[in-house]
Amino acid sequence: MAWSAFVRSTSDNIISPSTASGLCVVTQLDPISLIFTLPETVLAQIQQQQQKTNTPLKVIAYNQDNTIKLDEGELGLVNNEILQTTRSIQLKANFSNKENKLWPGELVNARLLLDTRHNGLTVPAAVVQQGPQGTYVWVIKPDNTVAIHQIKVAQISDGQALIDSGLDANEQVVVDGQYKLQPGAHVTLLHGKAAQEEAAQDAMQAPIP
Repeated sequence: MAWSAFVRSTSDNIISPSTASGLCVVTQLDPISLIFTLPETVLAQIQQQQQKTNTPLKVIAYNQDNTIKLDEGELGLVNNEILQTTRSIQLKANFSNKENKLWPGELVNARLLLDTRHNGLTVPAAVVQQGPQGTYVWVIKPDNTVAIHQIKVAQISDGQALIDSGLDANEQVVVDGQYKLQPGAHVTLLHGKAAQEEAAQDAMQAPIP
């Protein structure tokens, strides 16, 4: 037995140029774009690096707690207006997203790679101290006394500080308990469990800034 059928048009499936919503939303996954913001203070660095390399800058996407690298893409657009409420700039990066690790509406962390520095000198971020004359570290001298070295920090990221000047490779620095020190004070080097216990005790006794 044959059945006859017909399609009846209704107002629910008719769209016109003035229709705002349409019938459905098509979301593109491959490729995909990522919108993120950075402080306006880095705008000059971005522009300088774009002119220097004349190639798209790399953008790396991580999950919310920075434990998983999701994908690598390229910077596609820098908004030509500063967001006045946050004094930040909005950027757009494009990703191939071949493995669909980036998902529409997902909250991720984006890192814009401006430059790669080889053989950079780094120390734990906790080593860097702030004083009236700027940033400094406590350096342990050969006689186990300490001295202040004024330093210039290029960047602090992922618990590590990249040092521009003021510190040499293989110099020993004080990692914790700096609030107890004064120039010329003697220190004792601790290792292993003893160092962990001392660090935990210092964390409890350290003054609140």
